[in-house]
Amino acid sequence: MYIIIVGGGRLGYSLTKALLNEGHEVLLIEKSAEICDRVYKEMGSVCLRGDGCETAVQAEAGTGRADMLIAVTGDDEDNLVACQVAKYRFNVPRTIARVRNPRNEVIFKQLGVDVTVNSTNIILERIEHEVPSHPLTHLLIMQDKALEIVEIKIPPGAPAAGKALSALPLPTKTTLAVILRQNSRPIAPRADTVILAGDHIVAVTPDTLEAELRKTLLGETRG
Repeated sequence: MYIIIVGGGRLGYSLTKALLNEGHEVLLIEKSAEICDRVYKEMGSVCLRGDGCETAVQAEAGTGRADMLIAVTGDDEDNLVACQVAKYRFNVPRTIARVRNPRNEVIFKQLGVDVTVNSTNIILERIEHEVPSHPLTHLLIMQDKALEIVEIKIPPGAPAAGKALSALPLPTKTTLAVILRQNSRPIAPRADTVILAGDHIVAVTPDTLEAELRKTLLGETRG
């Protein structure tokens, strides 16, 4: 797979190194001559000095044959422009952008970026996962499909506790994929499966229906 990375900061540098180690063809686009020199000394000729937002630079990088472009500069606007140039000028099938301001994620999605990565949200999700009282954790957000995979812990007293799945009005296009129960093997849910307090449920649901899923299983609309 040919992958272009825009932005040679710590994240871009680490991604370049990791993807090369996995056997991918990788090119890093970076404005700083100092960073390009460092990459050249450590990884060889895998860094192109230039502005990844510019069409001419992306053309020189061979973006037209790239399978993926990942923009991870420290500037949201630059990441958006780099992804748009790749997608709409060079027809790159997959674009990924780092987003520093969570408010920009919706804009990025509307403007065609396939996947956004928000470090703030990742940290918050990690904190939520470590806090036992937090009932819902986002495991994966598939923005191009408007779906999310979530893990829901059923607390005592939740509306779903003690009920069979057939008795629960789950949101449209929502699937309960697996139930993780203490001292038990993973359970593939069926209509007659009874949910117990303490169960961890992995579900796939449209991102617009998360509040409805919360209400059905937990009796709440916010975590």
